Amino acid sequence: MTTLAANKPRAYELGERNHLPVIASDIIYEGAAVGLVDGTGHARPLTSADRFVGFAVAKADNSAGAAAAINVEVVKTGEIELAVTGAVITDVGQPVYATDDDTFTFLPVGGVFVGFVKRYVSAGVAVVEFNACVLIDPYGDTVRETVSDNLTTDIEDSGKTLFVDTDAKTITLLTYAAATAHRLKVVNIGAFGAVAVSIDPAAGDKIAGPNDTGADGGIMVNTKATARRGDYVVLNSGGDDGYIVEEIRGVWTIA
Repeated sequence: MTTLAANKPRAYELGERNHLPVIASDIIYEGAAVGLVDGTGHARPLTSADRFVGFAVAKADNSAGAAAAINVEVVKTGEIELAVTGAVITDVGQPVYATDDDTFTFLPVGGVFVGFVKRYVSAGVAVVEFNACVLIDPYGDTVRETVSDNLTTDIEDSGKTLFVDTDAKTITLLTYAAATAHRLKVVNIGAFGAVAVSIDPAAGDKIAGPNDTGADGGIMVNTKATARRGDYVVLNSGGDDGYIVEEIRGVWTIA
């Protein structure tokens, strides 16, 4: 390794723009969310398998070209007004995901993280703050599953993050005796005051949480009246009596 012994001029890039080579035989339209194919390094209209890299400044038509024949210019950081499914005035700060180049949602399952709601505009419309190089998906790289009906967990649900999007649904936990190292995260993904979530242990099991030792068969509830999108609890089988709460956000009761 050799250190510099003289000045070495370097090329610098300033600002919020980036230029990326476009995948073969495709078109990226102005305003599209742009994804990067990790296996090749090429940009394309975003899919759920990609990494979000910004929004296209202008149309990039490579429909007749080979891979990297042209570049697409993207804005990689900023604030943008988007149609976000289900957006309401209480969603400021919520993470936003894209399932394709023009479909945006709060549901992380099958989506790519884009940014956070900065401001509510109107029903289903919000200003989203994004920074493709800096902002991090708050749900990480967990295995994600949508829960729209009652669910009884089994050992294959260990390690999952379950997103409940429908009111008055119950997640029934695996019996503790069969739940060796059974850990899961339950997230209420419904809008403020719209969805109640119940977590039901087996009759002889408890859920013990902060300042609550629980009771056999006691049901844990994220109360509908105070529920906010993103309320969650992380449960792990532990102790001698059932499950313990490792992390929690929002108002949950154990009865």
